[in-house]
Amino acid sequence: MSETVARKRRGGGRAGAAARRGTATLEQMPWNPPTNIDRPIEPLTEEGIAAIHDGAMRILEEIGVQFLNDEALEIFKQAGVKVEGELVRMDRDFVMEMVAKAPRDFTLTPRNPDRALHVGGTTMLFGNVSSPPNYWDMELKQKIPGTREHCRNLLKLTQYFNCIHFAGGYPVEPVDLHASVRHLDVLYDKLTLTDKVMHAYSLGKERVEDVMEMVRIAGGLSHEEFDAKPHMYTNINSTSPLKHDEPMIDGSLRLIRRGQPVIVSPFTLAGAMAPVTMAGAVAQSLAESLCAIALFQYVAPGVPCAIGTFTSNVDMKSGAPAFGTPEYMRSTQMTGQMARFYGLPMRSSGVCAANVPDGQAMWETSNSLWAAVQSGTNMVYHAAGWLEGGLIASPEKFIMDCEVLQMIQRYMDPVINATGPDEIALDAIREVGNDGHFFGIQHTQDRYATAFYQPFLSDWRNYEAWEAAGATWTAERAHGMFKQILGEFEEPPMDPAIREELAAFVERRKAEGGAPTDF
Repeated sequence: MSETVARKRRGGGRAGAAARRGTATLEQMPWNPPTNIDRPIEPLTEEGIAAIHDGAMRILEEIGVQFLNDEALEIFKQAGVKVEGELVRMDRDFVMEMVAKAPRDFTLTPRNPDRALHVGGTTMLFGNVSSPPNYWDMELKQKIPGTREHCRNLLKLTQYFNCIHFAGGYPVEPVDLHASVRHLDVLYDKLTLTDKVMHAYSLGKERVEDVMEMVRIAGGLSHEEFDAKPHMYTNINSTSPLKHDEPMIDGSLRLIRRGQPVIVSPFTLAGAMAPVTMAGAVAQSLAESLCAIALFQYVAPGVPCAIGTFTSNVDMKSGAPAFGTPEYMRSTQMTGQMARFYGLPMRSSGVCAANVPDGQAMWETSNSLWAAVQSGTNMVYHAAGWLEGGLIASPEKFIMDCEVLQMIQRYMDPVINATGPDEIALDAIREVGNDGHFFGIQHTQDRYATAFYQPFLSDWRNYEAWEAAGATWTAERAHGMFKQILGEFEEPPMDPAIREELAAFVERRKAEGGAPTDF
């Protein structure tokens, strides 16, 4: 199909998509990315901010960061930055000048413009679990390698839940698909099963270029329209300590030259890949983020970028990563403070170290999610479905997490904080007086249906009623809901001509061999 025809058809079916946001399985809250109405928690004093900033700058000036990418090294040389082999040292004035060019906020517009997302300010956005190689559910009750079917099912949950705003990486790695063509099949599934903002892995030029082209086709956009504003993004990780690798920098450079955003998220585990002190780990993480953002702003001034934080600690007894810890929470809050200091949007994560969707999974994830709230995070990665430190994706955990996400959305509802006469309710208090109750009065009757958060998964019955109803534990209820959602799921509409063009692109690129691999 020609670009002209695609462009004419790109707006079709939006009303249909809206009608499919929710079915009879559960009464979920509407699509409404929350605004964080709380003041952020800021554990750092002004002196603390200055100390961590100075630490990050001294890392860049005195120690340096390795860039294992020849193009990046040449760009740094052109910029007058000190390059010795693969080691780059940069002056703080250069870093701050470049970082200042990045916008404080931006908008991501997917194929369905009704799903456009504002990134920055006080907006909070939640994304699905991304990149675990393994899958677990209540039927299997064991960890197995992910498949395309598992991936598709988790993508259906990503589309179904209104509290999930963007489709990050693969919700589970489909290892039954050959690595050379995996990105083609999964992006086809993502673009047809969801209409939310897409992500591209920066893992080789072919994958990045293919994903940009598929997002362009799915949106019915010309090349000029695609380049004119952000429609997708990538998230890259530094190789801590103090290293950026070849494919992630290459992919980022390709995306920024077409106006698509990059989130730079160092994975700094205190005590292993970063200092054991949280201030030192945060300073190192910031240095690894800022040097890459400085590169991107030098190449494409004003391109959207964000700081990602993935600073936690290891279990010093075993070396295993720990998440949702007090240290994780504080490092997230500290990074949020520093992100505002640099004028950049921030990404954090909803993570845990638990192996199954149990109590540990939920308290650790809840800690992580509320740390995101407290830090002023704008994009929350892995907000639903993550287990075993990112090695397992679970549909039951996905649904359990969505209950927490809806609670956060409700918590942010300005109605809860209203203080007018109807909310202070003196007339209602006067009517009840000292001896009555509020159940039957008109003030309650007018508001009871929407006064409080209504869960879709939690069971608020007493023990006897719960037992009589089957004594079903939370993860079991989530599993039943998962099966119902799959049975009722309807794909968001896509113009048949666009779908045909997308499928033809996938088949052509498969015939050409897809992306090269090492095996």
